[in-house]
Amino acid sequence: MSTFKAPKGTYDLIPPDSAKFLAVREAIAAPLRNSGYGYVETPGFENVELFARGVGESTDIVTKEMYAFETKGGDRLALRPEGTASVLRAALEANLHKAGNLPVKLWYSGSYYRYERPQKGRYRHFSQVGAEAIGAEDPALDAELIILADQAYRSLGLRNFRILLNSLGDKECRPVYRTALQDFLRGLDLDEDTLRRAEINPLRVLDDKRPDVQKQLTDAPLLRDYLCDACKAYHEEVRELLTAAGVAFEDDAKLVRGLDYYTRTTFEFVHDGLGSQSAVGGGGRYDGLSEMIGGPALPSVGWALGVDRTVLALEAEGVALELPATTSVFAVPLGEEARRVLFGKVTELRKNGIAADFSYGGKGLKAAMKAANRSGARYTLVLGERDLAEGVVQLKDMDSGEQTAIGVNEIVAELESRLG
Repeated sequence: MSTFKAPKGTYDLIPPDSAKFLAVREAIAAPLRNSGYGYVETPGFENVELFARGVGESTDIVTKEMYAFETKGGDRLALRPEGTASVLRAALEANLHKAGNLPVKLWYSGSYYRYERPQKGRYRHFSQVGAEAIGAEDPALDAELIILADQAYRSLGLRNFRILLNSLGDKECRPVYRTALQDFLRGLDLDEDTLRRAEINPLRVLDDKRPDVQKQLTDAPLLRDYLCDACKAYHEEVRELLTAAGVAFEDDAKLVRGLDYYTRTTFEFVHDGLGSQSAVGGGGRYDGLSEMIGGPALPSVGWALGVDRTVLALEAEGVALELPATTSVFAVPLGEEARRVLFGKVTELRKNGIAADFSYGGKGLKAAMKAANRSGARYTLVLGERDLAEGVVQLKDMDSGEQTAIGVNEIVAELESRLG
């Protein structure tokens, strides 16, 4: 046994469970690819200031959870704790917004890192699929992204998730609400850290999960009562578009999410089968983020869905994904000449798109057939010296046990026919 283990709060993806993660990633990405979103991949680490400015100096992510370090050259870098700031940085650096086709629609998939107390559904290394639509202020764009996430979850067979929806207002109406909320919070019995947070970004206090804090927030002023007419109209159009598309949602006046850059539309996907870590994904509009990181005004909207938590949600609902067979055909050669011939046929099968594997290591028939069973292959090819002399191979149906002799040169055509 190795003396090394995966770091605390992390995990290894290994077969067969890793196939579920791949299937979830593919299901989330599929509707995005069908809706004009192009793939983007950014480095696993960025300049610390990108996240400090974009995510927010007062957020737990920046103050407590970010893995920051200094390089030998003196650069201050951080492992990415989320995807939006990195993707927007990449789009600005590549001048994608100047190509004349706004919004720039991008999707991504990758690993993210936060130093948190490990628990089920919350890891220090986790996987997300995200989408960003950069450079357009349009309620239809907000609705599109929520609809695509809903479509992805339903394509996986998830049913018991809820969509929470809110508006955080904009630079016109939020300052008025901010003042009212701060006045309210100053009258509560809160610890020094929370009071300090209330002065920097009072909306973050609404996201505090501690029961004693939430109890005091029962009568807190609600942002929806302070929205300007433009934000009200914008939010109402998002709601109408979702309703027209048949996507159910719940209005949640206290939904703020944990990042500073959100404006107007904000939403969260929650699954009640996951316990305390119920959020499986979320996002919103971030119209001022580009300017925060030194770019031009580019109103944008996006989301990120947790692959880890989506897998847990599927397990909570008892949903078994239909995963493609890793091996359809398993080849068992008996003898050196049979090994050479059958290896050639396995290579040919693979070139024709048939998943095939081979009995390596010179196993005997009994051990090789056990390996064939473990592979999950539908068919096994067995080639011995007598078969070779007759120019045939034994094709065994692993489900029925039926065995048929077919010509060696007919292997590919026969299996293509049987496997469809």
